[in-house]
Amino acid sequence: MLSLALPFTLRAGLIARCAALALALLIAPVAARADDAAAGQQVIESQINAFLNDDMQAAYSFAAPSIKRLYPDENRFFDMVKRGYQPVYRPGNFAFGRSKSAPDGSGLVQEVLIQGPDGQDWTALYSLERQPDGSFKINGVQMIKAAAPQI
Repeated sequence: MLSLALPFTLRAGLIARCAALALALLIAPVAARADDAAAGQQVIESQINAFLNDDMQAAYSFAAPSIKRLYPDENRFFDMVKRGYQPVYRPGNFAFGRSKSAPDGSGLVQEVLIQGPDGQDWTALYSLERQPDGSFKINGVQMIKAAAPQI
């Protein structure tokens, strides 16, 4: 009898990817406008560069107000990123993937393909929200570990 059961790690990876895709589609069902995508990517790249330079003030400046309420000072924010988001804090390299905008233009989700300092590949789904001045700030990042290649 043929079994279609998948190994636990493969199932967990598929579940995580499906959940992330569903979240992205629910939050942002339309492709991002090119100028919004470029603006969001600039914010993300600037924050990553600030992390690489240990510039707490600059990194914190790209956080949305809701994140700043959770982490009311730069030190707490920086410590949280160092502890929980090593691939973002010290990426080996990264590249931008797909972008999706909220239908009302209030935000976007940007996919970032990123390699952690240990060589592990990740997909980071950045949620950005538009601010009253029209700029974007980072409202959260969901990290999804890439599945190991199957040989």
